[in-house]
Amino acid sequence: MSNEQDRILIFDTTLRDGEQSPGATLNVEEKLTIARSLARLGVDIIEAGFPRASNGDFEAVQKIADTVGTEAGPTICGLARARKDDIARAAEALKPAAKPRIHTFIATSDIHLQYKLKKTRQEVLEIVPEMVAYAKSFVDDVEFSPEDAARSDPEFMYQVLEKAIAAGATTVNIPDTVGYTTPGEFGALIRGIKENVPNIDRAIISVHGHNDLGLAVANFLEAVKNGARQLECTINGIGERAGNAALEELVMALYVRRQYFNPFLGRPAESTASLTNIDTTQIAKTSRLVSNLTGMSIQPNKAIVGANAFAHESGIHQDGVLKHKLTYEIMDAESIGLSQNLIVLGKHSGRHAFRDRLETLGFDLSETELNKAFLRFKDVADKKKSISDLDIEAIVNDEIQKVPELYRLEFVQVSCGDRAKPTATITLLTPDGQELSDAAIGTGPVDAVYKAINRVVNIPNELIEYSVKSVTEGIDAMGEVTIRLRHEGRTYSGHAANTDIIVASARAYITALNRLCASMQQKDRIYPQSAIAG
Repeated sequence: MSNEQDRILIFDTTLRDGEQSPGATLNVEEKLTIARSLARLGVDIIEAGFPRASNGDFEAVQKIADTVGTEAGPTICGLARARKDDIARAAEALKPAAKPRIHTFIATSDIHLQYKLKKTRQEVLEIVPEMVAYAKSFVDDVEFSPEDAARSDPEFMYQVLEKAIAAGATTVNIPDTVGYTTPGEFGALIRGIKENVPNIDRAIISVHGHNDLGLAVANFLEAVKNGARQLECTINGIGERAGNAALEELVMALYVRRQYFNPFLGRPAESTASLTNIDTTQIAKTSRLVSNLTGMSIQPNKAIVGANAFAHESGIHQDGVLKHKLTYEIMDAESIGLSQNLIVLGKHSGRHAFRDRLETLGFDLSETELNKAFLRFKDVADKKKSISDLDIEAIVNDEIQKVPELYRLEFVQVSCGDRAKPTATITLLTPDGQELSDAAIGTGPVDAVYKAINRVVNIPNELIEYSVKSVTEGIDAMGEVTIRLRHEGRTYSGHAANTDIIVASARAYITALNRLCASMQQKDRIYPQSAIAG
């Protein structure tokens, strides 16, 4: 594994662990769209899903393996519990990939062994080599994880890792499953593995961590200093509970502070070469895409990709930045793909110019998608004086959502004012092709629209989040609406963009309801952490 020791591999698990965020469920086509974006970003490994979870997950992994997992593309990985049916299912889904990887795991902490697996340490020591060898019979590249490693007895974990590597594991991943450790502890854990697992030189050490104490990124950077060479992370840090280590924060920390980290990777301190293969100029665009498709908004003060990340309010800061950027900025906004948002197109721009601009922005649309996006572009251009790159991104991200269109908004009209009762009239096209109209009164125009839609769709749900923000500056800016609703304990999200926020609100709500309806038609999924491995 020495060829990988002087750089850091980025293992993206947005499509697997990230999708386990409440309300972040993606369908097959949306996963494929994100996978393509991750490939452009330059991630080394994409964990495309957990094929055993459902037929939809299997199909998503298979499609990503076939479409994105080319010889020149990233390694495509599928998760599997340490059991034969999981591993065989993952292997089948990964068949089309040029570089397939099976990632199998079993818990090693005493609390998991006693209460979840109901197995002894000896039983786990027997299961691990058998299941790693079984995975190895399908693919050359096998990753093994001792789940809840951070709370496991180190001496027992060393034995487990040694057996996994001896059986053929090429990567051993050390998860802080519940986000419990501090940087000093996590670094010592990795150092202990380097010093106490006899055959560790035959595998790459990877780390996976959750952000329950807000320490995931700091833990990973300490792990790098102690020998970790693969980082498992997600775009925007999405994931179970408080999320995962954020890819953009890790990558930019390693980029901005590469002179500090160089010696830990055996490089000259003064080297300016990047420590990862990531094209950092793709970060902002990928972040927005994931936010839009998952319906998970990015907090304004989020490091690297938040709206305020490069904003300066203080007069002293503003003066310093105007004189020299480095006085208060440690990186350029352009380094993550943020430009000055120059105006590029208007209502007289044609289809060819629109296509060229999409290609420049990194979008690869089918002819059908291009036609839909162009019609939306012309519609927006008639209402908005000039169209920026961010507007185009919002239009395309809105149009390429692959939510099953069970219900379609045909018409929406509202009447409201300070002395009027907000009233909405809507028309929906139903799954069986009927056009149904209804009207409702609400506490405001959006409430009235949602009540009118509910009268037609008639599926009880609770709206738990509604947010609206402008795409760009200016009174004619497009508005992006993100909503989340809950039904029977599960969360569903919707997103839409329009110059009219009432229309955007209606479309976002319909998107969430369509996700809900599609979910009701599918069988329950299996979640890797909730089931017994064996």
